Amino acid sequence: MAEACQVARKQDLPPPGGYKPIPYKRLPAKQLFSGYTMFAGFLGITAVSSYLYYLTSKKITKQEIEMRSAKMAIYPMLLAERDREFLKQLRKNRDAEAELMRDVPGWEVGTYYGERVYKNLPPDTLVQPIFHEYYAHCNPTDWFQRAYIKLRS
Repeated sequence: MAEACQVARKQDLPPPGGYKPIPYKRLPAKQLFSGYTMFAGFLGITAVSSYLYYLTSKKITKQEIEMRSAKMAIYPMLLAERDREFLKQLRKNRDAEAELMRDVPGWEVGTYYGERVYKNLPPDTLVQPIFHEYYAHCNPTDWFQRAYIKLRS
């Protein structure tokens, strides 16, 4: 058994002639441009980009002026349309009130059992209804969207 353990082992030695030398000297990167060339390139790119920025800002200014003019031109029509929709909704509210209270004796639309609510105002004066009165006969979803519009924006 002792003879089986007597195997000749080969020692790990360097190759004949030794190992190659280890490179430890600094190898600087290849220089593509000199300092003057890089500075000139920076100035050239800056000049071209400044010119393009100027052209773009002029175009954006023209577009902003055009949009502002369009908004000012369409604004009176939008106000008139808003007022028209407001009056249509008031008419719908009055019609709904007339339909709802038709079986109540002595009920006149726009009054409280025949008495005017605002006695000091002329009869043909428009009284702006409060928010809940305006949306009284609307779909609850529409009311909720209008009431909490700030939460969605």
